Amino acid sequence: MIIHHTDPTMPHSQLPFSPAVQVGNLLFVSGQASVDHEGNIVDDDFEGEMTRAIGNLEKILVHCGSSLRHVVKTQNYLADPQWRTLYNQLYPRFFSPPFPARTTVTKGLSGSLKYEIDCIAVIP
Repeated sequence: MIIHHTDPTMPHSQLPFSPAVQVGNLLFVSGQASVDHEGNIVDDDFEGEMTRAIGNLEKILVHCGSSLRHVVKTQNYLADPQWRTLYNQLYPRFFSPPFPARTTVTKGLSGSLKYEIDCIAVIP
């Protein structure tokens, strides 16, 4: 069974996609960025955008019965490779060993966003 998770309390976008899709006990969370509750971009420095994006990711995970602790894979997008060192320093604030599997793409965003993250998580 496939469940599309949407709820007015979760961060959302004006774009056509579900915030999260559940298949069995696996949760696939769409890309989260530095946006407010209505989906408007909140421009900030890299650290602020990364913190807000992962905070939005966490809200969706919790709403769906999971958490950052249950993330098994992340895909991370940095607008500029200059932020790679800072990104690697900040990442352990949100994820701890054993770290999830991870992919990082630089120069993978358009517009003013500096950071975006999506993930696969387990619902325990």
